[in-house]
Amino acid sequence: MSVGNDHGYGSDSGSSRTDDGYSTIGGTRQTRTRFPDGEGGDGFGGSRRPARSSRSLIMVVGVVVLLIAAIAFANLGGGGDDGGASGGSGGSKAGAAPTAATGTKPVTGKNGTIASGFAHDAQGAQSAAANYSVALVSADILKPIQRAAIVRQVFVASKVDELEAKFNEAYNKTFLDKVGLDENGNAAAGMTYVSRTAPVGTKVTQSSATSTTVEVWCTGVFGTAGVSSTNPVSNDWFTMTLKLQWEANDWKVDSFSQKEGPAPVNTDRTASNADEIAKAVEEYGGFTYAR
Repeated sequence: MSVGNDHGYGSDSGSSRTDDGYSTIGGTRQTRTRFPDGEGGDGFGGSRRPARSSRSLIMVVGVVVLLIAAIAFANLGGGGDDGGASGGSGGSKAGAAPTAATGTKPVTGKNGTIASGFAHDAQGAQSAAANYSVALVSADILKPIQRAAIVRQVFVASKVDELEAKFNEAYNKTFLDKVGLDENGNAAAGMTYVSRTAPVGTKVTQSSATSTTVEVWCTGVFGTAGVSSTNPVSNDWFTMTLKLQWEANDWKVDSFSQKEGPAPVNTDRTASNADEIAKAVEEYGGFTYAR
């Protein structure tokens, strides 16, 4: 099932349409040298030849040790991009590759079930975009009460009323019937509706003190788990683009859009049955996502 066919709202606020009308909102090394045993005797006569062999061996070992030391020194010196700025042995986060995780905690608080209080920088914006992407393509967005709360928590204040109306229009009775849900966004008895998104990575495409645009590469599982389901759970890959504004000491979404891919080649793994999928959704919780 394509995500773009089951989630989303019109293009007026930045979302791209699909044929069905709406797109997704939704080791150190030690060298031990063993030297020859002592020559014995008084050091004269026949002992001269063994002495020369010992000195030759020592010279060879010395050369090898020097070579090892030179290689080790070169390796230590080759990491200039990762070290220096932090002054520590672990290297600098600022010198990390663009796709490397920073390890910095994204937030300390939450607004309802959604993380909030993101840092006022590009990293904070990426963390915000990742977490908002999850909320905008969740099963809760199809439930009127939860949807209203999500819109108010995620979007800038000036867009809340407009977007709440658009969401309500997008997720109307016709749409809900199509995915097997009632007017409250609930699946029929014995069924479990699944809409779970996992950000794979983020990228800033535009940034200023008050506005940042972030692309979030996502994968997810979507559909209805149940023996008689006509909308079986499948996976999808898509990229969400969110334009964020700094408002009320936090990043909020001003507009967003979605496109398909990039998608990897599917494997031949046997699909799990409906009961396994439903159980997984109930037992495995989500995450707060960070850059």
